[in-house]
Amino acid sequence: MRILIVHQNFPGQFPAIADALAARGDEVVALGSTSAAERPGVRLVRWTNNRGTTQGILPIAVRAEADLIRGTAAAQAATQLAASGFRPDVIIGHPGWGETIYLREIFPDAKIVLFGELFYRTHGADINFDSEFETPDLPQMLRTHAKNATQVLAMTTADLIVSPTQFQASTYPEIFRPIHRVLHEGVDLSAARHNPKAVVRLRNGPELRPGAPVITFINRNFERLRGFHIFMRALPEFFRQVPEAHVLAIGADGTGYGGARTDGKHWRRAMLEEVGSGIPEGHLHFVGRVDHKAMIDILSVGAAHVYYTYPFALSWSLVEAMACECLVLGSDTAPVRDAITNGVEGVLNDFFDVSALSAAMVRAVREPEAFAGMRKAARATSLARFDRESVGVPGWLRLIDEIAEAACGSAMRVSAGASRGSASA
Repeated sequence: MRILIVHQNFPGQFPAIADALAARGDEVVALGSTSAAERPGVRLVRWTNNRGTTQGILPIAVRAEADLIRGTAAAQAATQLAASGFRPDVIIGHPGWGETIYLREIFPDAKIVLFGELFYRTHGADINFDSEFETPDLPQMLRTHAKNATQVLAMTTADLIVSPTQFQASTYPEIFRPIHRVLHEGVDLSAARHNPKAVVRLRNGPELRPGAPVITFINRNFERLRGFHIFMRALPEFFRQVPEAHVLAIGADGTGYGGARTDGKHWRRAMLEEVGSGIPEGHLHFVGRVDHKAMIDILSVGAAHVYYTYPFALSWSLVEAMACECLVLGSDTAPVRDAITNGVEGVLNDFFDVSALSAAMVRAVREPEAFAGMRKAARATSLARFDRESVGVPGWLRLIDEIAEAACGSAMRVSAGASRGSASA
């Protein structure tokens, strides 16, 4: 089978899927931008932007214009690919940046499977969820609709849309439901397991081992969308009751999904200015970004792991924390409920209830034995729903084969009908 995978930052969500297709003998070609990465067994074709000389654009349409530019560039690269003789049976793509919009024009017979990561909303998702920082702003909402416009255009060409979770699927318009599936791409959980011998050595601090009163937290970039401000505000009361505890925060100070602060400060500095006086010196440790083994060791020494998020795409780090048998203290928001049932695989509290989070952290370090069942259940659920090897890759391969077989069957029926028509003539 011939497979075309489209993602500006290839491999994006598809590294294991691309590897599995190549390993079983399929011809795999990737279409990506200059930031796309080479991958063994995959032929990579890159496109480059060419905006031309037109100047000026309606402010709310800046993102839509950029998507159309990327779509045009990808179509030009796909045309060259077609001229070389490559005709994909199935195209797998992320529609979020526009590259897939025009591919039906170049490859009319291919089946198109699009990755439905998230359909943006004007309220209650990445914007207008947290009234402390936002009030409904018409230009912002117009930009959101414009950002969705090119994704909708791409999806009108799709034969199938696949979302990782039920919540992410639910964000899309009803009109797409007949061609929508829910299937997580899978997280590599082969190395994500509790390490009872883990030792975390802190610079100018103690050595931490499993059983210590430790809370862990992960953001790629510390930000409000992933609840960093709520987490930080919960720490003074937690430390007041458990002054001997340590908190380990993995992440960086870059701009996250929620955007930059209006005052120019990064979130770590702003929150330390707000609550730092209530945090004992030497007990809150920002460890930066760490390699995977160090992350697993940090999760393994924790009495609990805090994962808060606005209604947005689910983080892989949550799944890995569950696989490490962490007690997850999560926000009672839709993405988290796709992975955790309150009281079964973890403890969920209202996103904005700072006191509830403080109390949950205190109980986690004071009564760790009370949550042994949740820890085991968290690992079992992570493996059953999100494991790359046993769930994600096999599921995606079945889906690709299914849609390819349907295409072949349809082609055979068309061919047979044409033959009958010719005979009767």
